[in-house]
Amino acid sequence: MAMVPHRLLLFQLKALRRPLRPPNQSTQPPQPRPFTQNTQLLLISPHAPRPQLPFLHSTSSGLAAQPGYRGQSRTQLARYLTTERRQKLVYEVKLGVKWVIYVWIASGLIAVVYFGFQQEYFERSYPTPAEWSFMTRVAFRRACAKEDPDPTGEEVVDTVNTGATFRGVVERLEDSSIDGAGLLPVLKDEGDIYVEGLGRTGFDITSKSEPWRRGYFEAIMGAARGAEANEGTVVDKTRDLAFPREMVVGPSNPRPKPIPHGLVAAPLEENCVPVFAAPETFYMKILTTQGFNTRQRLEAALAYADWLDYKGLHSTAEDMCDWGLDIAMGALPEGVNNVVDTRTGVINAHPEYISSNILTATTALATHHARNNNLATALPIFLSVLRARRQLPLSPSLTSPPPPSQKSDNENTSNLFSSLKSLLSAPPFPSAPLTGDERPLRTPASICEEAGLMMHIGEVLFASSSTVSPSEQNTPRASGLGWTRDAVELAETTLSTLNSVKPGSEKESTEARKKCSQCVETGTENWRLMVQTMLREEKRRKAGSPVEVAKKKAKTSWLLGGNHQSTENDEGEGRWERELAMVESKLTGLREAAWKEQENAQQSAKKILWDIFISNRSFSFLGLRIPGTGGH
Repeated sequence: MAMVPHRLLLFQLKALRRPLRPPNQSTQPPQPRPFTQNTQLLLISPHAPRPQLPFLHSTSSGLAAQPGYRGQSRTQLARYLTTERRQKLVYEVKLGVKWVIYVWIASGLIAVVYFGFQQEYFERSYPTPAEWSFMTRVAFRRACAKEDPDPTGEEVVDTVNTGATFRGVVERLEDSSIDGAGLLPVLKDEGDIYVEGLGRTGFDITSKSEPWRRGYFEAIMGAARGAEANEGTVVDKTRDLAFPREMVVGPSNPRPKPIPHGLVAAPLEENCVPVFAAPETFYMKILTTQGFNTRQRLEAALAYADWLDYKGLHSTAEDMCDWGLDIAMGALPEGVNNVVDTRTGVINAHPEYISSNILTATTALATHHARNNNLATALPIFLSVLRARRQLPLSPSLTSPPPPSQKSDNENTSNLFSSLKSLLSAPPFPSAPLTGDERPLRTPASICEEAGLMMHIGEVLFASSSTVSPSEQNTPRASGLGWTRDAVELAETTLSTLNSVKPGSEKESTEARKKCSQCVETGTENWRLMVQTMLREEKRRKAGSPVEVAKKKAKTSWLLGGNHQSTENDEGEGRWERELAMVESKLTGLREAAWKEQENAQQSAKKILWDIFISNRSFSFLGLRIPGTGGH
C-alpha cells in the first residue's frame, strides 16, 4: 500500500471537512417573511421557495414586457388570496352582515316603540271608540292631530291630507266588511237612497253605541271641513297629485295659471276630478242620518248655513238657519210652546223652557241677518237672546265657589299611584256630552257669551246709524259705542273670574278662557275702530264747508266771546283723542300679553317630547300631495 503524502492528505481532509456554518445557507440577504404565509419557520434552514413551473403559471403581459424575461418568472410571485386572508374576509363579511341585521332589528324595535308611544299620546288627546278597527283608529287619530293648529305656529295644516283621511275613515265606518256591520238604510224596505248632487243619504245608526256614533259624526264633519277648504282643488288621476283648478289645462280654462318653476307639469282637464265631493254631501248625510242627537244635527245645519253664506247663497242659508231652529224646537219637552216666534226668530220675554240649542240657533240666525245688512231684523233677536241668557239660573260655581283644597301627603301619594296606573292602562273613552236639549245654567263661560252678544249689539247699533253728530249722547252710534265698552268690561271681569275659579274640567275651563280672551281682544279692536270713526266725524264736523268757516270767522269777536263754540269743538276732539290713546294702549298690552303667551306655549311645546309626534309627517293614510308645498 502506497503511502499518501502528508500534504496531500491534509488537503483532502480540508476539502471534505464540513464548513462552520448552517447547511444550505443562502448567500443572498434575508428577505422579510409576509405574515400571511402559513408556512413552517425553520430556525436552522429557511423554507425553499416554491418552484414556478411554466406550465403551471400563466404569464402576464407585465412580466413579458420586463427585460430579460425568457418564459418564466425571475422572481417569486406571492398568492393574493391566501388561507388566512380568505378566512379574514369571510369573518369580516359575516361580522358586517351580523351588524347590519342588528341595526335593522334595533331600528325596527325603536320604530315600534315610537309608534306605540305616539298612538298612546294620540289616544289620550283624541279618544277613539274601542269597537273600531285598529287602522280606522290610527287614521282618525292622525287626522285629528294634523288638523289641530301647531302650538309652535311653524306648521301649516294640510287640509287635503286631513280631509282625505277623514273621508277614508267615513268609508271604512260605512263598509259592512270593516266597521259598518249592522248599518241599515233609513227606509229599510227600499234600501239605499241616492239624491242627485248629494249622493247616498244617511243610514240608521241607532243600533250602534254612543261612542261609535260620536266618532262617526266627528269624521263626517272633518271630511266636510276638508271639502270646504279644497272646493277648487282637483286631483290628477294619472299622477295622484292635487292641483288648484286655475292650473288645469283644458277647454274650460283657456288661460291656466302657470305652474311654479321647478315643479311637475300642469295637469290636463280630462285626467282631473275634484278632490272632494261638495260640502253639502257630508252635511246632508248628517241631517238625513237617524241616530244623531239634536246638538249634532244642529251643528251640521249651522255649519252648512255658514258655508252657503260664504258662497253668496243667502236665501238658502236663511232656510238652513230656519231648519236648525226647527231642529232645536222639535226637541223641546212636550207641552212647551210659545218659546220662539218662528216668523221673526225672537225669543219670548218669559219662555216656559229654554234650551242651549234654542240659544245657539237664534244667535246663528241673528248673525246671518247681520252679515247680510238686515240690521233691523238682527237687533231684536240679539236683544232677546241676551235677555234669555240673563234669566238663566246661576251656576253653583258662581253662588258658592268651592273652598281651596288642601291635600295631605297620603292624597298626594295616592294621586301619584293613580297617575302611574293611568299611564299603564288604557284611557277610558270620555263620557257623552250634553245633547243641548237641557236647560243651561249661567256659568262664567255663558257670561262671556253675553259679552259677545253685547259686542254684536254694539256693532249693529253703530253700523245702523248714519247721523254725523257724534257729540250727542242719544244717537245710535253713541249707544253702540257704549254697548262695546260694557262688553269689554264684562269680558275682562269674566276672564279674571275664570283665572281664579276653574269651572268644570280642565279642557272646558281652558276653552272658556281662550274664548273670553278672544272676546276681550275683538271687543277692544271694535272699540278702537269706533273711536277712530267718532274722531274723524268730529274733525269733519268742526271743519265744515269753506262758506261756513268764513261765516264763523266773521262772527268771531273777542268781546262777545265768539270762541266759545271753537273751545267746545276742541274739547270734544280732545276727548276722542284721549280715549283713542287709552284704547290703543290697552290693545297694545293685550297683543303683547298674547304674544308672550304664544312664546311660552312654543317654548313649552318644544320642551315636551310628545310634541314631536304632532310634527311627524311620515305617515299618510289616503292622503294627497299639493305641488309646491312639499305635501303640506
